[in-house]
Amino acid sequence: MILKRLATSLMLCLGAIALNAEAPAGYYSSLNGKSEGDLKTAIYNLTRNFTKVSSYSALPTYFQQTDVYPGTRRWWDMYSDIPLYAPSFSGLNREHSFPKSWWGGDTNVGAYVDLNHLYPSEAKANTAKSNYPLGEVDRTVSVKFNNGICAVGSPVRSQGGGAAYVFEPDDEYKGDFARTYFYMVTTYQNLTWKYTYMVQQNLYPTLNTWSVNLLMDWHRRDPVSQKEIDRNEAVYKIQNNRNPFIDMPELAEYLWGTKRGDSFSPGSVPVEPVGDPELEAPLKDMEIQFGEVALGNSAESRIFVKAKNITGSLAVTIYSGDRSMFTTTTTAIAASLACSEDGYWLPVKYTPSAIGTHESKILFENSGFGSRAVTLRGECLERPVLSPCTATDATDITADSYTANWTAPATDVIDYFQVNRTRYVGGSVYTETLVAEDTSLEIVGFDESDSESYTVQSVRLGVLSEPSNVIFVQHAGISGVEAEQPLTVLGFEGMMRFDCATPQTAVRVFNAAGVEMMRLDSVEPGEDIEISGGMYMIITAEHPTPVKVLVR
Repeated sequence: MILKRLATSLMLCLGAIALNAEAPAGYYSSLNGKSEGDLKTAIYNLTRNFTKVSSYSALPTYFQQTDVYPGTRRWWDMYSDIPLYAPSFSGLNREHSFPKSWWGGDTNVGAYVDLNHLYPSEAKANTAKSNYPLGEVDRTVSVKFNNGICAVGSPVRSQGGGAAYVFEPDDEYKGDFARTYFYMVTTYQNLTWKYTYMVQQNLYPTLNTWSVNLLMDWHRRDPVSQKEIDRNEAVYKIQNNRNPFIDMPELAEYLWGTKRGDSFSPGSVPVEPVGDPELEAPLKDMEIQFGEVALGNSAESRIFVKAKNITGSLAVTIYSGDRSMFTTTTTAIAASLACSEDGYWLPVKYTPSAIGTHESKILFENSGFGSRAVTLRGECLERPVLSPCTATDATDITADSYTANWTAPATDVIDYFQVNRTRYVGGSVYTETLVAEDTSLEIVGFDESDSESYTVQSVRLGVLSEPSNVIFVQHAGISGVEAEQPLTVLGFEGMMRFDCATPQTAVRVFNAAGVEMMRLDSVEPGEDIEISGGMYMIITAEHPTPVKVLVR
């Protein structure tokens, strides 16, 4: 990619940044002498604790520190070559390069906001990538998407792990993606994988055989670039952990390559000072960006605190500037907590009371090392008023998946969408919340449901719109679904009538938001049930597909 080469050449000519950035002294000392699974677990223990960004909405603020071409405002997008410029994030998505659906999409998992695998991505490329595994596209078979930088299509033989399609990045970035995946399968080796295209359920090696072959090939052919080094440093300053496969590319060989089984002994890693009081985290000159927050809302972040060889306690003080808008839960952290193996997580909340930008500092003090300040920044905007989205019929329905669709008001500024998925399984109802960047979302695991429904809400500054209308998704035309007994429910003023041929048992009534409003052991044909006005969904043991009724 020409622009990438020019940017790298410019940095080298200016001599602004060293080619080989080094981690702090002793950062990797815990890896010495370890091999295979023990080595991978040692990396996991080193990287898994980090200061998480304040919110999903705040990610574009951090991307301005990690993913902009040096000396410009142009976004550095590894998925396309379309010129888009910060601070506007229009046309871009927050892309989980390691698909969030692979671990189930739980927003409480650190991976959801881990900048080590989150990148800005042009929207169409992100949509095309979906949750497909990495791989090499067989251009002679099927190319589903190709924008000249990345492609999605049928995999070459022996790749894909059973997926119909794979995502292939540009040659310039194949090593970047490989090292990102090395980090993810190590830092999150404890997760249970919902999709196993590239991974398997174990702590080591975690990557399956075809994935090892592919990623190691990309890792070797596309060595660490200046872009990766600079980004690694920027992410370290934000969340206090590093990608070791960028700092020490040879590490991958010890886990999955030619040195597998050998003990790791990185001679170039600086030796850790012994005995001196030290504050390992947070870092010097660290900043916590709370991003944009609506008036009346708050945003919270957690600062990872880790010390060595200190006595007494670590004093915590918020001072200067707009200190009244930032709060924390304690004024002192005991040395036993700060120096523990897992460190200490300090919650910090931004609760703005006025429109505008706000800044303060939080100070950590101990007689052993002195003091260190972390900058706190946030911006308060008027509370948005959002109009409801309009959900439209699902498309691409298969036995296992479908695409949920909706439209959004053109006049609303929207950060992202929340899709409220309701699954109806054997008379039980299960709900989950999914996040989408665009006005459609592929939903998988449909084969586990008798039927499903969804509503959509837009989100801006943490404020949600009212839910959209409800869309039901049926297994129409799909074999293997048991036939249901006929059921019709009629709505009248203040009541509903069951118009059915036979008695219905295990009757459950839900409102439009999926909340259970009523449960009945049985109802007889023609029986009337009193209920307040509204739109309801009814399921029974004999008819697990929801029936919709409007009561006046």
